[in-house]
Amino acid sequence: MSDTILFVDDDDDDYVEPSRQWKVLIVDDEPEVHNITRLVLSDFEFEQGSLELVSAYSAQEAKDKLLADDAGEFAVAIVDVVMETNHAGLDLVKWVRETLQNHRIRLILRTGQPGEAPEESVIKNYDINDYKNKTELTALRLKTLFYSSLRGYRDILTIERHRLGLEKIIAASSEFIECDTLPQFASAILKQVTMVLGIESSSIVCCAAAKETDADPSEVNVLAMNHGGKRGGVPEEVDRKIKQALRNKQSVYETDYFIGYFTTKRGTENLLYVSQDEPLEPMQHNLLEFFAHNIAVAHENLKLRDMIRESQKELSYVIGEAVEMRSKETGSHVKRVAHTSYLLAKLYGLSEYDAEMIKLASPLHDVGKVGIPDQILNKPGKHDDVEWEIMQTHAEIGYEMLKNTDNPILGLGATIAHQHHERWDGNGYPSGLVADNIHIAGRITALADVFDALGSKRCYKQAWPRDKIVALIKEERGRHFEPRLVDLLIDNLEQFFAIRDTFPDQDDDDAAS
Repeated sequence: MSDTILFVDDDDDDYVEPSRQWKVLIVDDEPEVHNITRLVLSDFEFEQGSLELVSAYSAQEAKDKLLADDAGEFAVAIVDVVMETNHAGLDLVKWVRETLQNHRIRLILRTGQPGEAPEESVIKNYDINDYKNKTELTALRLKTLFYSSLRGYRDILTIERHRLGLEKIIAASSEFIECDTLPQFASAILKQVTMVLGIESSSIVCCAAAKETDADPSEVNVLAMNHGGKRGGVPEEVDRKIKQALRNKQSVYETDYFIGYFTTKRGTENLLYVSQDEPLEPMQHNLLEFFAHNIAVAHENLKLRDMIRESQKELSYVIGEAVEMRSKETGSHVKRVAHTSYLLAKLYGLSEYDAEMIKLASPLHDVGKVGIPDQILNKPGKHDDVEWEIMQTHAEIGYEMLKNTDNPILGLGATIAHQHHERWDGNGYPSGLVADNIHIAGRITALADVFDALGSKRCYKQAWPRDKIVALIKEERGRHFEPRLVDLLIDNLEQFFAIRDTFPDQDDDDAAS
């Protein structure tokens, strides 16, 4: 018999999603500014959610409100520069980033006295997301500013939720590996699925089963079942949906339930069914898809333990692909960077473990781009000096997002996000590291990223032909890239170009062939 894995919540009560509010802090010492801002934004909506506007009339009052916000729910703060002091607003944003360590909130400086805080120096020296003169903020421009800021905040929350889910999935995978019997495995499934989704075990049904690909759908071997915390059979409606998915041989994504369907290398058909009393979000669908894959492979790993490592390489793509989608690129880029980095690491002489770690972490290299405004991230032409300064902050943003973790993959991802734009000659950013002071994972990912990006179509360029790519890589030997890594790539070009053939872009026109 082969394997099917099922989870269910039997609460079918109608659910009405509560209206969402985006919390915004207005910091200004002029009451009229608060009144006008509230008037302009009174009917503002973003993704079916309204704004909750909170007023602070001094920088100190703003600090008190931010300190009281234990959940970190403020999405945007629009801050006046001159209040109790000429630089009260600047001191406030510095305090938010450095002392409060809040890198999620989008900070917008708004001033009526631009001479007190010149725009270029402020954008360069302070970690803000935008700078506006009060005289230029018409009603339309203020709303446009809030759309852009809330999109950035939303994307950061999505990445953080994916990161937490990824940590839980990796932790769950470790527990599955330690299972020696099917009963232990079934118990671990129930425990870990509740952790991944953050729901109570008493509110789900868990059924682990197995069937051969060519067997009749009714021939399902139920390994374990837990229905609302009690033993029992599979509910009739759930059984019907599962068998339909088996007949169609495809996954099902609905707001009230999810069925993941896939097969393994040994020819088994696998399913994960999940339903709860609240609608399932797209992010939960993604987590369940990868979690289901890990469950199936871990079950087979009771017989073939070496299959679990192969499944883990897909996990970090969830985060990497979220960034690629926002920057209007395809998820194939992060897959190619991962495989290119792995091959470079192996040729460099790193251990299998270290090479695999770089492969798993390298898709996170551009995660910080979620904090870059759309108009800069997707600009078709060359960035001006101010835009380039903002664009460069993605390395620091990515590092800050990933660094606070004990998970080795995410920890290495933080290092790669921080250092993949450093240069061998010391002329890179953000730290100007030189040669071996750059972590080997950063040096490898830097070359893999540029090598693949040159051969890919972007909003600002066409894909380069292969001879031009090779010429540029050779030219940057000892300048941008470590000489030894460049030599390894040049000496094994066909292997590296084969990675692109294996993971092509959806709209690849073979311009680089």
